[in-house]
Amino acid sequence: MEIKGIVFDCDGTLADTMPLHWRAWQVIAQRHKLHFPEDRFYALGGVPSRDILKMLSEEQGVSIDHVAVSHEKENAYLPLMAEVEPIHAVVEVARANHGKIPMAVASGGTQIIVCQVLEHLKIRHLFDAVVTSEMVENQKPAPDIFLEAARLIGVPPQFCRAYEDTDLGMQAIRAAGMDAVDVRQLLIR
Repeated sequence: MEIKGIVFDCDGTLADTMPLHWRAWQVIAQRHKLHFPEDRFYALGGVPSRDILKMLSEEQGVSIDHVAVSHEKENAYLPLMAEVEPIHAVVEVARANHGKIPMAVASGGTQIIVCQVLEHLKIRHLFDAVVTSEMVENQKPAPDIFLEAARLIGVPPQFCRAYEDTDLGMQAIRAAGMDAVDVRQLLIR
């Protein structure tokens, strides 16, 4: 298959943000008396915070405004952003292909946070489009976010390769008909 476009997830794929997001989630879970174990946090990688909060509040019978608490979670994460490091093996793929084929980011995060992370890492300029959770109706594992990224870079999905670090993200890539690369396999030492 000839690859004509590349799509990257952000958190855990281009940027080593997941441990920092987990720290922010611990603050929010404790504040709102929600049970959210670390293994479940990682299993839900790629799912927007507002959707996770809605799910947790329904399961646990805790009444919260999931959108407002999602903003609280973002605000708890923002001071940690200075600690974000790149995932070098994946960023190097983006650098090597910059200017050769169109590339996009497809993230379950929010536009403001994802773009700040990309700017912090000084890699935002590598991507022709950044698609985030607010831009699609159905979230990972639905293919919508990857299909929208392909549309914005003008490459049919079957000619795209996408990089992800979660099972839900891998399902979304495959559902979009793209070639899937599990970055967890790249990072095994």
